This record gives sequence, structure tokens and C-alpha cells, in this order.
Amino acid sequence: MPTIDLYWSMRSPFCYLALDRLLALDAEPGVTVSVKHVWPGAMRRKGYFKTLNENYTTYHRRDTERLAAYLDIPYARPRPDPLMFDKDTMEPLPLDQQPHIGLLTRMGVLALEQGKGMAYLDQVMRLVWGGGQQDWHLGDHLAEAVGRAGLDFTALSTRAEAEADRLDSLIAAAGNDLQAAGHWGVPCMVLDGEPFFGQDRLALLQWRLDQARNA
Repeated sequence: MPTIDLYWSMRSPFCYLALDRLLALDAEPGVTVSVKHVWPGAMRRKGYFKTLNENYTTYHRRDTERLAAYLDIPYARPRPDPLMFDKDTMEPLPLDQQPHIGLLTRMGVLALEQGKGMAYLDQVMRLVWGGGQQDWHLGDHLAEAVGRAGLDFTALSTRAEAEADRLDSLIAAAGNDLQAAGHWGVPCMVLDGEPFFGQDRLALLQWRLDQARNA
């Protein structure tokens, strides 16, 4: 049975924009998509934004918005951003000062351990990135999304806090595995040791998967 390792960040718009196609891939007979949660690139690489071209922000926004329109997927930059920054340095705040990305990512790992990894992404990524709910972190919005994934939010969030050290170790290890697999960005799909980076490589991944099935 082919297994595709899917390296994923809860802060990545391109992960979100690939979601429907990855859910369809996971639903194919004999295919398993194994989610590997990693921290956002800005957390994994110090000085991340200082190395970007000055056109990055403008182009990134244009590219994500037109891709969403092309795919006919509801989309908007989340408010608030799941990743919090120091306003003076534009470096991410320390992990213990990250209430959103820490919770979202740790709960994602716990969802995986309960066999609900893709269901969690299906509901929570749409809440955060779908543009239908500002202040997605307030009230019952997140709890309801987690519930729609077949999970208990209270239990999941309590465990995410209590088991933070263990979960953070797993997330850091997944980041190391992504690097070892031959890439650094997300979404990155790895099939039989071959990495396919980006939502625009999903057709190429499908081609390689079909080759493996027919071999």
C-alpha cells in the first residue's frame, strides 16, 4: 500500500490550497497520506524574513489569492495570524509565547494519534484560512471545527498543553525528517523517498504514484 508522507504547517496558505486535492488522494483505494506536522518556516529558520526578496510579500499575496480564485476555494489571510511576531524585529515570538500555532500544531499531532489527522486538517484549516470567520480563535469556533472532525476539543486542548514537551519533540523531529527527505518547505509530499514540493507538484506526484501502482 503506497504511503505518502505529507509535511504540513498550519500557517501555510499553500497547504490549505492543496487540501481538497490531498483529501481526494487520501481517499483513493490503497493510498495512505501520513501527515507530518512541522513548525512554520519562520520558526524553523532564524532570520527567515530577512533573507526574502523585497517583492516576496506582494507576490505571495497575489499568488495565493489568484490560486484560490482559480481553484474556486474560499480564502483569506487569517485574522489573527496563527504565528505571532515581535513587532520590532519581525522574528517569531518564542514557542512558549505562541498561543495559536502551538495549540493548532500540537492538536494536529494528537488528532493523528487518534486516527483523525486528515479530518482535523479538513475542518480546522478551513476555519483558519477559509475567510468565513474572523477572530477564529474566539468563542466556540475552534471547538466546533475540532468537533466536526470527530474529536473532543476540551480533551484535545488539555492534552496539547499537558503533553507539550512530547508533542514539540515530535514536531521538531518531523522538521528534521523533512530536511533529510530533501526539502525544507511545505506542503511537501514524499513517496518512496522522492520529495514533491508545493501544491503545483500534486499532478506530478499522482503520475509517479500511478507508475508505482502499475509497476
